[in-house]
Amino acid sequence: MPGTRITDQQVRLYMTHRKQNSQELAAAKSGISERSARRIDKTGLLPSQTPRRYWRARADPFVDVWDTEIVPLLKNAPKLMAVTLLRKLQNDHPDRFADGMLRTLQRHIRQWRALEGPPKEVFFPQVYAPGHRGLSDFTAMADLMITIAGAAFVHILYHFVLAFSRWEHTEVVEGGESFEALSKGLQNALWQAGGAPQEHRSDSLSAAFKNLSEEEDFTVRYASLLDHYGMSATRNNRGLGHENGSVESSHRFLKEAIEQALLLRGHRDFDDRPAYENFVREVVMRRNRRNAAAFTIERAQLQELPVRRTTDFVEEEARVTRCGTFTVRAILYSAPSRLIGHTLKVRLYSDRLDCYLSGTCVLTLARGTRLPITGRGRVIDYRHFTEALKRKPQAFKGLAFRDALFPRDAYRRTWEQLDIKLTQRQACHIMVALLDMAANDGVEAVLAQRLEMLLALGELPDVEQLRSDLAPRKTAVPLITVKIPPASRYDALLPSAQPNELDEVHA
Repeated sequence: MPGTRITDQQVRLYMTHRKQNSQELAAAKSGISERSARRIDKTGLLPSQTPRRYWRARADPFVDVWDTEIVPLLKNAPKLMAVTLLRKLQNDHPDRFADGMLRTLQRHIRQWRALEGPPKEVFFPQVYAPGHRGLSDFTAMADLMITIAGAAFVHILYHFVLAFSRWEHTEVVEGGESFEALSKGLQNALWQAGGAPQEHRSDSLSAAFKNLSEEEDFTVRYASLLDHYGMSATRNNRGLGHENGSVESSHRFLKEAIEQALLLRGHRDFDDRPAYENFVREVVMRRNRRNAAAFTIERAQLQELPVRRTTDFVEEEARVTRCGTFTVRAILYSAPSRLIGHTLKVRLYSDRLDCYLSGTCVLTLARGTRLPITGRGRVIDYRHFTEALKRKPQAFKGLAFRDALFPRDAYRRTWEQLDIKLTQRQACHIMVALLDMAANDGVEAVLAQRLEMLLALGELPDVEQLRSDLAPRKTAVPLITVKIPPASRYDALLPSAQPNELDEVHA
């Protein structure tokens, strides 16, 4: 094959076959060309006995511009690519340097970098003791294109790895790399492992570090979390993620394992988030089984866990406005109208908000995420507004967060058709009635299917007909006839009607 050097073994094999076969047949059996066979017959030397040619067979096309033009550019910017330099030479010297000279220029630049180029970064392999280091990091999962009930599921994974045994733990996180996600994921990993390592390492997470010039710039919450489990903290240099290599390399292998499991599964859609979390958990468990022996050794060296977990939430205050909403960290949430005017104590977890009023949990909401463009977000539950909209249905048309009220895409598309074909008053009345039906009757999914059918037929919904069709069916009550016995039948139960045992004995 062109570009492949012939080995000594091939030459010996050729010589063996050549004793009884023609040159052409012996060359074919040895996997070499006839030209190489003729050369071997002529010289009789093995490739290892033939010195390689390092001298130039033709004139160097870059000899006139190498020292004057190319080398100064490389010294000023060592990362310049050969193709970039060739394009510049072609612009400066038209019709002199062809595209076919790229490989020659690449060899020149590679040789120059080896002799005179800047020093390269050295990677130092590390040896880890059992129970010494655990590593945390977050990794994006957008490339896997996971969907929940047909909708794109935007999320990341929290990933924890024990350096010695490669034992790992993951948590599905919606939103960013917050302290709540770090605290929940780390604590779940430690309690599942049954112990804590001596050192916890991560990259420069804003949830854990202030990222100032000081060496010890941990946030107060992160420092308290580590103290609770008796761990010290280290981090890699900012912008150098490969220094966290034990977990960075595991990201790639973990996502490859999830990708392969998805291919075997046949599709990437899940019924709900718990189903997807169970799927990821099974993939991680299969990977951990391969490291079971090493983890057994490391488990014995982990520090004992404290009696209880520490807090994995952040508490803030928020006042419910007269619009029935409150804002926490630039995300607008809805609340029942009875809470308007009250100030809530809001506990922010990685995946939810628990809202307290006078020590009582009055509301639990899924935690929202901010849009990358506006930096804001909305988590609106249409059920919180149906009763108020029934009294003011035409307010639906210009409602600031109207688009967030639609529970499913079918409702949004239905509104678009109503808004086009009917008056504002009619469209708002029908849409509010549909939302009220979905909220009160618990038929949100079934109603969405009916709306999809009507949209496909180009028809508008008939609220009364839909309410009649989706109303619960009345079951037939069986007719039960109760026969009341005469009162004289109860005389047998009276004590006077029973025979006296003493009288029977005397008799």
